[in-house]
Amino acid sequence: MNTNLIQFPITILILFLSINCASTQVEPSNDEVHKFAVYSIETGFTISKVRTAQNQNKTYVVASSYEGTILGISLDGKTLWKNELSGFMNHDIWAADINNDGNDEIIAANADGTVYCLDNKGKLLWQFKQNDAPMYSVCVINKENEAYVVCGGYDNSFYYVSPKGEMVSEIPSKTYSIEKPFGKSHKELPPSGLHITNFLRPGKLNGKDILIVHGVQNSMNGDGSIYLFNPLEKLPFETVSVQKRGPYGDLRVVDANSDGSSEILLGRTGAQAKGMTFRIIDTKSPNKQSVQDLNKAKDKASLKRGMYRVIQPEVIDNNGKPAYMSLFGSNIIISNIGEPQAAAEVIPTRFSFNDMFKDPNSNKVILASAQSGGSAIHIINFSNKEWKNGYKKLNPPGKIQEILTNSAEIKQNLKGYKKPSYQKESAPVYFMSENRKKQGAAEAIERIEAKYSNPIFLNGGNFDKENWDRSTMTSEIYKNKRDGRMKYILSQNDVLDIIEKKHQKSNGKGISYWGGHGNDPFMYQVSTTMKGMDFANGNKTVLIYPEVVDSSEEFNFVMNEMYWPLANYASTRNGNLYMRNKHLFWQADVYMPMWEPLVAGKYANVFVPAMEETTDKSMELSFTSRLGLWASGSVDSWGARCARDNVSFDRLRQHSNQTLPNHFLRTMVYSISSGAQYIDNFPVDQEYMSLLWDLIAEGALYVPERSDILSFSPVHLSINNPNEEYLKSSSNVKWLTFFKKDGDNLDDFAFSRLNGTWPGAPLTKWDFSRYAAGANERRLNFIPKYNNGMVLITPTQNGVFVDKDAVRKPLEENINPWYKGKLKEYYSDGKNYMSADGKTTYKPSDYYKVIEKDIEDSAVLLPLTVSGNVGWVVAQISPKHLRLTIVENGYINPKKATASVKINSIKVVKIKDILNNEEFKPNVNSEVEIDIPLGGFRFIDIELENELK
Repeated sequence: MNTNLIQFPITILILFLSINCASTQVEPSNDEVHKFAVYSIETGFTISKVRTAQNQNKTYVVASSYEGTILGISLDGKTLWKNELSGFMNHDIWAADINNDGNDEIIAANADGTVYCLDNKGKLLWQFKQNDAPMYSVCVINKENEAYVVCGGYDNSFYYVSPKGEMVSEIPSKTYSIEKPFGKSHKELPPSGLHITNFLRPGKLNGKDILIVHGVQNSMNGDGSIYLFNPLEKLPFETVSVQKRGPYGDLRVVDANSDGSSEILLGRTGAQAKGMTFRIIDTKSPNKQSVQDLNKAKDKASLKRGMYRVIQPEVIDNNGKPAYMSLFGSNIIISNIGEPQAAAEVIPTRFSFNDMFKDPNSNKVILASAQSGGSAIHIINFSNKEWKNGYKKLNPPGKIQEILTNSAEIKQNLKGYKKPSYQKESAPVYFMSENRKKQGAAEAIERIEAKYSNPIFLNGGNFDKENWDRSTMTSEIYKNKRDGRMKYILSQNDVLDIIEKKHQKSNGKGISYWGGHGNDPFMYQVSTTMKGMDFANGNKTVLIYPEVVDSSEEFNFVMNEMYWPLANYASTRNGNLYMRNKHLFWQADVYMPMWEPLVAGKYANVFVPAMEETTDKSMELSFTSRLGLWASGSVDSWGARCARDNVSFDRLRQHSNQTLPNHFLRTMVYSISSGAQYIDNFPVDQEYMSLLWDLIAEGALYVPERSDILSFSPVHLSINNPNEEYLKSSSNVKWLTFFKKDGDNLDDFAFSRLNGTWPGAPLTKWDFSRYAAGANERRLNFIPKYNNGMVLITPTQNGVFVDKDAVRKPLEENINPWYKGKLKEYYSDGKNYMSADGKTTYKPSDYYKVIEKDIEDSAVLLPLTVSGNVGWVVAQISPKHLRLTIVENGYINPKKATASVKINSIKVVKIKDILNNEEFKPNVNSEVEIDIPLGGFRFIDIELENELK
């Protein structure tokens, strides 16, 4: 397959800049591309990782796609070969000649626990696997002219492998690691003296080959340690404690001063607030470490655009001088070595990139695809003086342009749409955190507010915390808890003055703000918060509580002293407690005794289940768990959120600076069409996101009540008495060293592979996420398939585990009357399944077949089902009309999709796209295929012959 090459040659660069990023598509020869300053190669894949390789003394690019396909791409833009491998992501790739044939072999460390070795034509030579723990890093090292593949990952060891794929030796980290767990937590801490292999890289010391290992225990905190090995030796000859400023998500090996000994460049990963630095460690004197601080650069304003990024440093030739070149989000920073850091130059562009690699045989750097779902790779020639202008104007071809085109088409079609008279009014949607001061936001919000009553934009925003006397608190823990990021400087009157002014500026719509946090729930006195609700005069007050996940007995103090009193007070004052929890709270912790009043529906009009969907890898579970509480009547509303670090399923590689928030847009369309009403989004390109607001305002995006939805599977799974081991392990996502080679890895659980050991890993065949939600891996399933209908995770409805004192009505009475007599309930504690009477326990690896078959068999009872790489929702908008919302589910790997709609128990008069008026006719099998644009969605009206009963 030929790819498209978009180039920026010197001879037309001035013209190129003057016509606002118009570009020329050409197919130059391999020799011609050397003159280009910056050019792009369209691949058709979202490229996550890039390297260069040699084939018959010619350089080409090796790329790994989001889904784990390895591609060989020539520098003139041709796809030489591709290999899909396992279909799971590659955490690392490497290229080196391991068999002395003069051509580089390609080696991939895969999330399925395998290392794959390909030849120079992409053919699989061998594979190496010890267990299911994801392989995370790989390289090649030489000893006595013999090459060895070195690989390691989440099983706490690394391995030497021969050029034929045979194991030479295993080096367990427990034999040399100095890592120690830290902090006080109610979660299980890993043992000391154990680490995963974050990086393996070859290096030099005094001209001799060495192996550089970076080991870590935690993905968000801690710095890890560097271990220097002589090849094949069992123990390191030097152990180096990395001196703070971690965690580290990039490791490069350079020899900037050409002295025959390597320097290690460690680029940190994480939030902007924790620093913009990379660390330099000279292998000759590794304990004398220095730091390059990007924040000292001149013209650094663009460095603050974005939050969760990986600093990727390298050394290039900058006009004859050696210089550090750092890719940081959408910026390249150039700092000549030996010159003041304040002299560093920042060159910005619009998009951030998934990876970069410096070609060792030239002064070129290869960039992987744009993080916003791009599909091109980009090549920068630093020897061409025009590279800065080319980089600033870089406008990725391929998927990025298709996303923009498809979004614009939806926006244009919406202008001609008029809501039909038969359509019910949508439920109100509350946007809680939109920033009216940002470009493109204020005008759109004012336009909508002047004409429409839905959506509703609350006056959101946080402020400093109250400095109040906690001496009478009976809990020593919460008496002394404070959030170190906050300033506790306000008096109660100060707080109330701020709240009153926020209400005055809300034009009667209401306000939202942080009421507390898991780090400190008591940021304000309960009495202050209550008085603040009184200022509302009946207008809405939404109190946001992020990261409240604590199953310890001590947390009962918080429940009794704060949450229940506030819930009682808010229930008569139009107040809501927006619980922005993490991990599996809504399918596990909420079913603990301390949360019983919420599940029972006692405060249904107050609590709003929402998620801080970061670090975890179980979005398809949290989604249906919130829906299950809502559908069951435990709560009257539920919420959704998009934040920068939603993409950070692997905190050690936080390439989470998507500047085109198409993944946000599709997630919100899916969530809101599923009934989410309270939206707490991080503002990213609000002008682009205003399409979402318009869709709601115009009625194209229908917001259902729970009794409208007809895409719930008749089968649902009820949770009771969550298993303690399940509770502890499922939310322990930051510590990484829990894999046991000869022990229990909790794989036999109904919900498995949820702790920090499994980023991107395949699911077990009996995992609920696979057989019910249609997922195949632990990664970014924000728009789950649920092809047989949404299998709700609910409170128990029948049997011995039912709460007989619950205020809420039974599930069957809360949802659409069509479900009457059709529901089927199963029971789980997260680990096992059990009978309704609690007397029989079923092993998930066997019993899943029973539930899976029931889900499949029950799907034909639904009015319709949808299959394909899409999320879908069906809602009844009138007695004879259904609204089918279909969303392409590629998240940060968008693709065109085909939705196969199967008409089951209804007679259809007409099926039509409400925005572009395209009509669809079912075939003889009552099936309809609907194309879903890349990065897009469609709203389909289905007119029925008879009223649905």
